[in-house]
Amino acid sequence: MATHRFRRLWTGLLILMIGVGIASPAHAYDNPDLLPDHPTPVIDLARAFSDTQRDGLEQTLDQFEENTGWKLRVLTQYERTPGLALREFWGLDERSLLLVADPRGGNLLNFNVGDAFFALMPRTYWVELQTRFGNQYYVKDHGEDGAILDALNAVEICLERGGCQVVPGLPLEQWLWTLTTSVLGGVIAGFAGYPRKEDQTIAWSWLLLLSPLWVMLFGVFGIAPVITRTSDVLPLLRNSLGFLGGAVLAYLIAQATVGRRLNADADQS
Repeated sequence: MATHRFRRLWTGLLILMIGVGIASPAHAYDNPDLLPDHPTPVIDLARAFSDTQRDGLEQTLDQFEENTGWKLRVLTQYERTPGLALREFWGLDERSLLLVADPRGGNLLNFNVGDAFFALMPRTYWVELQTRFGNQYYVKDHGEDGAILDALNAVEICLERGGCQVVPGLPLEQWLWTLTTSVLGGVIAGFAGYPRKEDQTIAWSWLLLLSPLWVMLFGVFGIAPVITRTSDVLPLLRNSLGFLGGAVLAYLIAQATVGRRLNADADQS
């Protein structure tokens, strides 16, 4: 009886596996028939672009390749892909970048980066590029076409500059993070600098003692990401004011609470 049930179980699993194999469109992958019959830097199988957008993007990428020698190619796909046939169709080499947009994964964007690009933009650049423009929230706000175009624009800017260590531009969420670290650094500096003695205005020894912490929060996490990503002075000014505001507030609160208690204990003794 047990043997009979065991055989029925394996038969059911086998039928399920065969059914899944038939249902999956295996013929849709690595299909050179999906390639266009004319040269183009954009293959839009997923219909992410309008006709006007696609024509404009084709002209832009062709002109960029003619001016700089860097080959940027775009493939949008959904279930169907030309696969390895793209390498021969586009002649992909070390100076070629293939952007593949596929919404089926957790991130829209994937990059096939030629070796020559890594001399100008490190691997961390491409990770940041993917996570910034390919995440679901950015795609929801800007659309698949906007995410693709913005990512390409960032690459073109860096190639024209002669290279980048980070992706240009300062997103709102990243600026808010730098502002938060700047304010926190100011709070630590203000608390460290409140006077411990009656004839003291700033406790320089404590301020210097805790300087590795507040300098890291304000300088490394609050200022460096801003100046490396944008030339806009406004975020830098806001972070500096946030640091000063946090420092002054913490200084006054510490002086009115801990400092007053210390002075009271000193008078009693």
